Parts: sequence; C-alpha cells; structure tokens
Amino acid sequence: LVPGRAERFVFMLAPILIFAPAILVWAVIPFGESFTLGGVEIQPFLADINIAVLFVLAVSTIGVYGIILGGWASNNKFSLMGGLRSAAQMVSYEVPMGFAVVSVLLMAGTLSLVGIVEAQRDFGLWFIFPGILGFGIYFVCGVAETNRNPFDLPEAEAELVAGFHTEYSGMKFAFFYLAEYANMLVVSSLAVILFFGGWLRPFPNVEFLAFLDLIPAFFWYFGKVLAFIFVYIWFRGTFPRYRFDQLMQIGWKWLLPLSLANVALVALGVLLLKG
Repeated sequence: LVPGRAERFVFMLAPILIFAPAILVWAVIPFGESFTLGGVEIQPFLADINIAVLFVLAVSTIGVYGIILGGWASNNKFSLMGGLRSAAQMVSYEVPMGFAVVSVLLMAGTLSLVGIVEAQRDFGLWFIFPGILGFGIYFVCGVAETNRNPFDLPEAEAELVAGFHTEYSGMKFAFFYLAEYANMLVVSSLAVILFFGGWLRPFPNVEFLAFLDLIPAFFWYFGKVLAFIFVYIWFRGTFPRYRFDQLMQIGWKWLLPLSLANVALVALGVLLLKG
C-alpha cells in the first residue's frame, strides 16, 4: 500500500536505500582465515580489500538517506520527525565511532579487516585489552547508530507512533526491519574483528591454551557475535529510553571528547612501543 499523499517513487525507493547498504557491507567482512579443502583454497569472505574499514563505514552510512527519504516521502509529520531525528542521531554518533575505530587502526597499522585480526595474533592479545576505552565508545555509538534501545528515539512509539516507517506496510516495512537487524550484525561483527580477535581464540600466542585451537575458527567468530546480539537484547529489556536532548549531550559532550582523548593516548602508546 502507498498512501495517497505520498511521493510514490521516493516512498518505494527508501526501503531499498536502507536495505541494500546493510547487505553490501558483508562483501568485505571475513568469517575466518583462508584454508585448503581438497587442494582448493577457500576464503570465508568475498573480498579482502586494503580499505575494508573505510568501505564498511562509508557504505553503512548510506542507509540514513533511506530513512530521511522514507520519512519525507510519507507526507506524514510523525514520519518526517522520525527521519530528522535519525539523521541527527547518526551524524552525532558517527564521528566518535569513527575515532574509536581509528584507535584500532593505529594499533594494527592496516585498514584490512583480515590484517587487523592478524595484527592481534602477532601482538598476542586482543585489542580489547589495550583499547578498552575505544571499545566502550564504539559499542555505545554502534547501539545508537542502529537505533536500538535506549537510543531508539527515531521510532519512539509514545511520541511518533512508529517513526519514519509509520506509513509503511508489507515487504517495504519488512525491509526496514531486516536492515535494522542486518546492521546489528554488522556492528557486532566489526566489534568482534576490531577488538576481540575475530576468529582467534583468547591469548592466541599462549602455548598451554593450544587445546582451544581444536575449536574451529568459525565457532569462535560466531560465538562472539552471538554474545553481542545477546547484549543488544539485554539492553532493550533493561534500560529506559533517553530524551532526545540527553541523546545529543551524550554524543557531543561526552563521547566525542573521550574518543579524541582515546586516539591521542593510543597514538602515544604506539609511539612509545615502537620508539
């Protein structure tokens, strides 16, 4: 169904604009390291590009255009307000999230997601240990970027009915929800790769833990991702929704200065270790 007063073409385009980027980023997200089966090398990822981190961050932000256009094209004040809230929220939290990722890039020395996991193997520790502040900033921003509780202001039922997808139904409505859950998996997968060693076991260079290598890398990776999905669900049932002014204050007054300080500290630490 398309509302009579809606801009039909843009209304139909918006769900695709939000769903397509959420699926496209999986092209560069690795699920494990390459292995040989029957003399054939198998890579559990579509592409290992040397700018994978930039690709994921850039493509995932395209989805906000779908939200804004969907809210505007619906010709509904609640939908429009939800779209504007989402744009403000994503812009506010994209900046500290980017700086949190930069701290990992400084430690790894590469933009390749496979290279970041290999850097953690060479370092002998997951980056969560030297970069716990960056992880905290990244995950809070990730929850806000995916519009999940307690940051689900763009679709606050008590204020905006259903937010930017108030006028949507059927598969167009389903695309919005599929994109939201796909983005949750992307944020969780990136957290695992950047901070928790991807498919590596804990303390990968400690010999007396070598028996953990019997567990396939695939299970290590998806076990960590499922743990993050559990945290998402736990957040939804635990924390009350923030007001919009509180949401903006957390992003600009707290997370942004913290993320800048974190980048400076990590850069200093890397300089001292290499010097």
